[in-house]
Amino acid sequence: TTQNRTKYSTLAESMEKHDVVPDVIDGAPKGVVEVQYGELKVDHGNELTPTQVQDKPTVLKWDSEPGAFYTLIITDPDAPSRANPEYREWHHWLVANIPGSDVSKGEELSQYIGAGPPEGTGLHRYVFLVYKQPGKISCEQEPKLTNTSPDKRGGWRARDFAKRHQLGAPVAGNLFQAQYDDYVPVLYKQLGF
Repeated sequence: TTQNRTKYSTLAESMEKHDVVPDVIDGAPKGVVEVQYGELKVDHGNELTPTQVQDKPTVLKWDSEPGAFYTLIITDPDAPSRANPEYREWHHWLVANIPGSDVSKGEELSQYIGAGPPEGTGLHRYVFLVYKQPGKISCEQEPKLTNTSPDKRGGWRARDFAKRHQLGAPVAGNLFQAQYDDYVPVLYKQLGF
């Protein structure tokens, strides 16, 4: 449909404009992940605050096939800053084996951590990626990460996870940007910084 083509071209344009392609993925996905934090929509690179995204999204949907399983990743390629991304990528949420788009029924490998860009580092990109799995995947070798520690989150790459589990290219995506606000020190305390 024309509407789907328009959504795709807008997503592709925004992912290229914000350098998600090539910093995180090789090509923009065709589908859009619909994401909302309360009334606030994630919309192809719009700016939200760490305060607004401190809790898991309240709406998270994508076009899914019946009987298929998906992986959801939220990753920040700008750690500690876009100018100096030595910890690229820092992943904020990782859920595998999601039946359709019901994230609550998936296998949470890394619990959700909201945006926490350090003070003075400007805008960070927070990228949502959904991969269609070839079937249920075994995640026994993957670390299970809580939302109270930053361990094993930095220097992680969505590309590598996708390759390891033969996920191919993402089928849906979206992104927002955020910069430091006064919620960040609260988050850092939660993470033990």
